[in-house]
Amino acid sequence: MTDYIGYEALTQAAMRGVVREALRQAEKGSAPPGDHHFYVTFRTKAPGVKIPDHLVEQFPDEMTIVVQHQYWDLEVHDGHFEIVLKFNRVPQHLSIPYVALTRFVDPAVNFGVSFEKPASGEDTDVVAPALGSDAPEEGVETPSADSDETVVNLDAFRRK
Repeated sequence: MTDYIGYEALTQAAMRGVVREALRQAEKGSAPPGDHHFYVTFRTKAPGVKIPDHLVEQFPDEMTIVVQHQYWDLEVHDGHFEIVLKFNRVPQHLSIPYVALTRFVDPAVNFGVSFEKPASGEDTDVVAPALGSDAPEEGVETPSADSDETVVNLDAFRRK
């Protein structure tokens, strides 16, 4: 049966909204509230990603950043967020659209979510992603069975 509503895209957009709201909580102060901290993994060559060339060379596919204590100028927008992090003691400005995210984890509360790779030709200015493929994205690690980390996996809800 054809999904004319696009539940996968709606779910992915909703989960990206969760990430956006978590980042908004961190935007309010000098650090995320309480013991919260975030591991944000994104595709470095995805449309709309703006990071220094030397970081793209060092991380040609994916990069994980940590939002915890040492970050500056976090700005959370509807379609992307911007942050300044230090790499080798040099501040670097990063601009990352939510559609470039592949994973978001907050280990303080054992929360994590993995995202599907957007379909090719997707308009990256919109927050809601197009339907991704059913195959898991290569290079995205999933926690081992003995891990305490909880990752919301949407595959269980898909109809094959």
